Amino acid sequence: MTKSPRKQRLSVYLEPAVMKRLVEHAARQDQSRSLIAEAAIESFLSPDAAERQEATFTKRLDQIDRRMARLERDVGISVETLAVFVRFWLSTTPALPEPAAQAARAKTGERYNAFVTALGRRLAKGPQLRQEIAEDVADTGD
Repeated sequence: MTKSPRKQRLSVYLEPAVMKRLVEHAARQDQSRSLIAEAAIESFLSPDAAERQEATFTKRLDQIDRRMARLERDVGISVETLAVFVRFWLSTTPALPEPAAQAARAKTGERYNAFVTALGRRLAKGPQLRQEIAEDVADTGD
């Protein structure tokens, strides 16, 4: 029976923050610090380390790309919603006579504050428009 060669000792100086992270990681994994350090060094020195890093970056960039696409879609929905509302409002709301227009201007601040308060409540707890649209489209498709 052949004996495997003994591992060789290596002394390394680590910054206190790095050492703390190593100790915490080893405790979480229930492994020795030496084993964790050996695995990290092996991973760093392996020839496919660069390929793994590139794959990791590619995966993260793909996730960011998908999030950006969803964000772009949501902003597009918001802009179209606002445009449809403004077009509808402008086409259906008659101009006020001057005495009524002055009274409406006097109430503007109060009505705007009520609108902002209602919008804040809606954003804090209510379903979002994009969710409602998806649900409405699914309901009408059946």
